[in-house]
Amino acid sequence: MTGADLLEAWHGHLTHTRRRSPHTVRAYVATATRLLDAQGETDWPALARLDARDLRGQLAIRRGEGIGNASAARELSALKAFLIFAREQAGLAETAAPQMRGPRIKKGIPRPVTPDDAVSLAALVEEDARETWIGARDRAVLLLLYGAGLRIAEALSLTGRDLPLGEVLTVTGKGSKQRVVPLLPIVRAGVATYLALNPWPLGKADPLFRGAKGGVLSQGMVQKAMARARKALGLPDTATPHALRHSFATHLLGAGADLRSLQELLGHASLGSTQIYTRVDAAVMLDVYRNAHPRERE
Repeated sequence: MTGADLLEAWHGHLTHTRRRSPHTVRAYVATATRLLDAQGETDWPALARLDARDLRGQLAIRRGEGIGNASAARELSALKAFLIFAREQAGLAETAAPQMRGPRIKKGIPRPVTPDDAVSLAALVEEDARETWIGARDRAVLLLLYGAGLRIAEALSLTGRDLPLGEVLTVTGKGSKQRVVPLLPIVRAGVATYLALNPWPLGKADPLFRGAKGGVLSQGMVQKAMARARKALGLPDTATPHALRHSFATHLLGAGADLRSLQELLGHASLGSTQIYTRVDAAVMLDVYRNAHPRERE
């Protein structure tokens, strides 16, 4: 058996048995490919014998390539899934993955999630869903929160009347106040992927995001999906759906956006509500200074 045979079997398992999304299949197969290249193993029994020490070594290689905590946690999840599959193929009675805790991010005062963490969270909620369309739905919701700064209630209040999505979206926020927000291509593509998989009819008055039984998707379901993802990635409890909106604001401010423009994008009634992000951004910059300044490391 060749490495290509192993990868083909893994690809088929992910695609047909687990019914994972194409994005997840690509990521998990790429992880398995890196493991095979590093270990040089080309049969299931040899792979089944790999243990936590081997996984630590594989993660160390990836760390050396510059991946962060969130990406390392996802890599570990993919490695464990591959080894479980290898042990099943080898006919072992014990198919559990090696016991190994993923990397964790130090907890402290609430912080916006990093861009890498935001992307990883959106990808992991998609991978973790029990059905492909539900995973695409949850990813689309999170992309709207981080990519457009929507409140979760605003995202879930969208209906068929808001389609098709263009480069901007008119959002009705608190106090029935409307604002116009730009939509990045990745956000529009995420919603389009969900719509292509959504099994429920979508009329003008129907909710855009549907629950498993066709009703309006509840905030609680999105929060639970994100809670599972942040736990898998080792992120703090402050990494909630609303934190993605905070991250949207903080990252824009750090990139040079002015407070008045940010106020309009967020739909704040007063500038005072927006000014909190100057303090958050300052706290982030102070952390960077402490970690980077040579005198701080003496």
